[in-house]
Amino acid sequence: MKIKFSIIMVAAIAIICGLSGTSFAFHSGGVAECEGCHSMHNSFEGTTNVTGRTFAQGTGPYLLKANDQGGTCLNCHNAADTVATSYHISTNGITAYDSTVPVEMTPGGDFAWLKKTMSFIVRGNTNTQVGDHKGHSIVAADYGYAADPDLTVAPGGTYPAGNLACSSCHDPHGRYRRDATGAYATTGLPIFNSGSYTSSKDPIAGVAAVGAYRILGGNGYLPKSLALSGTPAFTVDPMDVVVASTYNRSEATSQTGIAYGKNVAEWCANCHTGMLQGTYTSGMAGLRHPAGNGAKLTADIVANYNAYVSSGIMTNTGNAFSTLAPFATDTNDRTVLKSAATNTTTRVATTGDNVTCLSCHRAHATAFESMLRFAYSNEFMTAADSTNAAIYDSVNGKGTGYSVAQQTNAYYGRPATAFGPNARVFCNKCHAKD
Repeated sequence: MKIKFSIIMVAAIAIICGLSGTSFAFHSGGVAECEGCHSMHNSFEGTTNVTGRTFAQGTGPYLLKANDQGGTCLNCHNAADTVATSYHISTNGITAYDSTVPVEMTPGGDFAWLKKTMSFIVRGNTNTQVGDHKGHSIVAADYGYAADPDLTVAPGGTYPAGNLACSSCHDPHGRYRRDATGAYATTGLPIFNSGSYTSSKDPIAGVAAVGAYRILGGNGYLPKSLALSGTPAFTVDPMDVVVASTYNRSEATSQTGIAYGKNVAEWCANCHTGMLQGTYTSGMAGLRHPAGNGAKLTADIVANYNAYVSSGIMTNTGNAFSTLAPFATDTNDRTVLKSAATNTTTRVATTGDNVTCLSCHRAHATAFESMLRFAYSNEFMTAADSTNAAIYDSVNGKGTGYSVAQQTNAYYGRPATAFGPNARVFCNKCHAKD
C-alpha cells in the first residue's frame, strides 16, 4: 500500500510541477526564473557574477548579473557559435576588418554585424561601411556593444539612443499576454505558453493566456530605467507574428517559416513615430516609404512580387514569399498566421497584404547599411564571373567589402547563384524596375 501510495504521489507531483515530459524555454512566454537574470549578492557559489565590482558591492540598482540590461540578456543570448543555433542573437568574437563571420540567422538578425566595419567600392570610390549603422546599437558593455556614436535619439522619435538595450523592446518580465479574443493585457489570466511559434498553444478562453510575440512590450511599456526621464511609454500593443520553432537556421535550401500579421509597423512606431506612413499619394509632402496596416500592396506590386525571380526574370509561378522582403497581413488570427508560417514556400502576395518596416529592415542588425535585409549601397548585389555564373564580388563597384563567406551568411546561407549574375538590389522584388 505504501509503495502504491508513493507512486501515486510522485505522479501527482510530476503533473503539478510540469515534469510530465513537456519541455519549455527559459521565458516560456512570461516571466522566467528570477535568478537567471538577478543575483542578490553578486555571487554564485563563491564566484563574482559581475566583474569590475567588489564582491560586497552588489550588482547595481537592479541586481543584474551584468553591468547593464543588455549584458544581462546576452549572458544567454550571445555565443561563440560557428553555425546558427537556437536562441542566440549575437556571435561572440567578431571584430572589424577581418575574416570573422557572424553566424546567427534569426529573423531579427545577428547583433555582431554592428562590430563589422568594412571598406568597399561604391561607384568607383572607396567607402567605409560603419558597423554602428547596421542595426540597433544596443548598450551591453560586457559584450563590447556601445551606444550609436552619431544618433542621440531614435530616427523619427525621441527614444534616447544612449539607453537602448534589449529591454527597450522586450519586456524582461514578460507581462504582456494575449487572451482568446486577441486582446493584450499585463495582468489577468496566467501565461501558460509562449505564443510565438507555429507549435505554440492557443489561449484558453477564461482559463489561460499566451505570451506576446518575443515577450515584446506593449501599450504602457517603459523600462524602469527610463521611468523618470520623460521618455514616453509605448502606445501600441505587441505586433502579431508567428514563426517556426526552428527559427535560427540557414535558409540555403529552404526558408524559415514566418508570418507577420497586424501592427508590425505600428509597433515599431512606438519609438520611430515619424516613420509611420500608411498611405501614398504622388507628390505628397514629407513622403516616406509606406509602411503600416493601411499600406496595402497595389495590384502592380502584387504582380511584380509574385512573378519576380531575379533581375529581368519574371517567370515565377510559386514560392513567391521571400524572407528578404517579407510582407504582412492585417490580421491577428493565429489560425491564419500559423498556416501562413507553416506554408511559406507556397505563399503568394495579395492586395490584402501590406508593407511594414520589417519588409526592408531586420529588427536587430544586418550586414548592410541601415539594417536592410540586402545590400543597397551599390547597383548590384551580385556580379558574374568569366563563365557568367553568379558570384559575390567585392571589387569593381559591385560588392560590399565582405568575403564570400561573410556575404553568404549575410543572406542567411544563400549563395550568389540564388540571385543570379548581375542581380540588382532586392527592391525590385516589389518594384521590378530592372
